[in-house]
Amino acid sequence: MGGRPKALLELGGRWIIERVVDAVTPAVDDLLIVTNTPELYAFLKLPMVADVYPDHGSLGGIYSGLRAAPGGAAFTVACDMPFLHADVVRLVVERVGSGDVVIPRVGGQLETLHALYAKSCLGAIEARLVAGRLKIVEFFHDVRVVEIAEREVARYRDPALVFMNVNTPEELERARQVAAHLSME
Repeated sequence: MGGRPKALLELGGRWIIERVVDAVTPAVDDLLIVTNTPELYAFLKLPMVADVYPDHGSLGGIYSGLRAAPGGAAFTVACDMPFLHADVVRLVVERVGSGDVVIPRVGGQLETLHALYAKSCLGAIEARLVAGRLKIVEFFHDVRVVEIAEREVARYRDPALVFMNVNTPEELERARQVAAHLSME
């Protein structure tokens, strides 16, 4: 994205991170941002934590946030998902305690960056980080995973929209078109 942080891309008159915060806030008690550039997100006035294992991708971010989060579990979401839905976040969060990982499955894909992780996952995640094995689903074999079916997500919003992320200029343009359409509804 030309070196710009994806979270700070404008979409429908707001930054994507603002849209994410607005969708998650009604469904969780505490928000925490994992970032190595806290000065960029200070305007959100939210607690922040740096990566414990810098340059270890999303798995490192999940670990860092989960380790720093209060309580026994944390809902984790990517900063580049502009169409999150509070009811879908609740759908995941309300199943806390039913497994070590509570995660939607859409088609054949587990939505690893829209999932609840229990602190009981920390050891398995850290072992993968230390070994340089950064694929999130690799540690799932060591924990109890509860999947949420696509049809349950679809009760609230099209799963393709909920889990859409913005990684390229083309995806940003598509997201802008979607945001304009949604604002007309």
